[in-house]
Amino acid sequence: MNKTVNINLAGTFFYIDEDAYLKLQRYLEAIKRSFTDAQGRSEIIADIEARIAELFTERMKHDKQVISSKEVDDVINIMGQPEDYLVDEEIFEDDPKSTYTKRSSKKLYRDTDNSYIGGVSSGLGHYLGIDAVWVRLLWILLALGSGGTFILIYILFWILVPEAVTTAEKLTMTGEPVNITNIEKKIRDGIDNVSETVKNVDYEKYGNKVKSNSKSFFDTLGDIIMFCLKVFAKFIGVLLILIGASTLIGLIIGLFTFGISDFANIPGFDFIDAANAANTPVWLSSLLTFFFFGIPFFFLFYLGLKILVNNLKSIGNIAKFSLLGLWILSIVGLIIIGIRQASEHAFDANATKTETLQVTAQDTLYLKMQGNTLYSNSVYRNHTPYKLVYNEADEKLIYSSDVRLIVKSTKDSLASIRIEKTAEGNSYKAARERANDIDYSYLLSGNELQLNAYHTTAFKSKFRDQEVEVTLYLPEGLTLYADDNTYSFHRNSSYYNDILHNDMEEHYLKVMDDELQCLDCDDEDFEVNIDIKKKDKGVIINGDSLEIKGDKSLIKINDEGINAKSESVNVKIDDNGVNISSKKD
Repeated sequence: MNKTVNINLAGTFFYIDEDAYLKLQRYLEAIKRSFTDAQGRSEIIADIEARIAELFTERMKHDKQVISSKEVDDVINIMGQPEDYLVDEEIFEDDPKSTYTKRSSKKLYRDTDNSYIGGVSSGLGHYLGIDAVWVRLLWILLALGSGGTFILIYILFWILVPEAVTTAEKLTMTGEPVNITNIEKKIRDGIDNVSETVKNVDYEKYGNKVKSNSKSFFDTLGDIIMFCLKVFAKFIGVLLILIGASTLIGLIIGLFTFGISDFANIPGFDFIDAANAANTPVWLSSLLTFFFFGIPFFFLFYLGLKILVNNLKSIGNIAKFSLLGLWILSIVGLIIIGIRQASEHAFDANATKTETLQVTAQDTLYLKMQGNTLYSNSVYRNHTPYKLVYNEADEKLIYSSDVRLIVKSTKDSLASIRIEKTAEGNSYKAARERANDIDYSYLLSGNELQLNAYHTTAFKSKFRDQEVEVTLYLPEGLTLYADDNTYSFHRNSSYYNDILHNDMEEHYLKVMDDELQCLDCDDEDFEVNIDIKKKDKGVIINGDSLEIKGDKSLIKINDEGINAKSESVNVKIDDNGVNISSKKD
């Protein structure tokens, strides 16, 4: 039975057996001895330990797994033995003599060391093996050509793709093997770059600036601009947080409110259920809608936090890509639901019934619309809205007042009624079945015809744009009296050839050939006194002119113009203009 040791390697705890621990300890001590006099020794050692911890983590199947000698040997084979490498300054001044050409697989990181904005383009350049300049140029062209869409995609890359911080991550980003040689070389290159920068500083120039103890106008202006930009960036961050947080709160409230409507009887949500033609669970639609809108606004909120809070801890790649996957799934789910919902309205069909009415041309027919106070107190046609009602048997119904009334004349001896019921469905057969399910009736009592001002449908049939069209065929010679409550139901366009026009209600109307003649309407009187025989006064109308004669005046209108004469004034209007003359006493 081996003894188990608990170690902390680069901030990560591992369980390791004693033999493996001793082997790992000897290996790390040998590495430290190799870098005793090396520049950047502590950073090199820290990156090597971080890489070893990463390799151990990759090989662990669960958190409680104990690291054995086999895992330690595997890591040493990957990292290499310290004595295999010449740790000397000359190794970095001369070309590498090693013939080792194997490269590890690349991972996508943001290269902030060579960035202009967020390091996305530089990271993609490393990953794709092309110069970052071409990637930046491609981003600009795509952003301009897509109307700004690729700016949002860049922001998503900025949020989702992690930054290459450690030396191991920077080596993985470029595809170089993460071993002792490359880690040391990477760190030494960074130290050399810093040293070169320090050597190239013009100390005399900066010394003069310090001595002058003043800033140029442009330096001050630049500081002011940078301060304004920072304040603006903070303002944008606060705005993004407010927008993201308020939207997320509203979406969460909506999710719980709509989501539990399948399990709890919430007033008003029956309307949503009635319009849910595809019978999709409301909780599922609510959940998908929450993910579709909530995930982008969460990242908007997170971006605002990153702008405001420096060194904000990342939520991790697993969480980022999991949310991205959920967002894509929500899009696919909503598309499928939308297609199913639209397919339920793809076909429309009608069910028609024609019946003869025992009403002849010699009769007087009284027509009115009949409501039902159990469902509604008003008798008025409403085209689109519907409401849910309960009948005498306490059964839930869909109530609608979308009933169209059309009156036409016929040469038949008896009147007839044609009732056409229309509905929609995902097939012609389903639409026709729903049309037949529409409940509509009328009552002929003596010479009074009462038409229902509404129709109902069983709740299980859902709302499928159900409509009823009633056409009355009345024999010529019949007298019709339409009640005032029929007005909104026969307010039709000329397309329907309805002979019962608006404002004909409450009058006795005789049915003629494609028209109705009012029998009790007050005719407006227009009287014209025409006297052709008497030349001294009156009105003379012929094909050439119009003359109006009075006792002492005359007005004549013809093709030559207008002539008006009286005892004292003459007026002539023609092509030459207006001529007004008066007679002297």
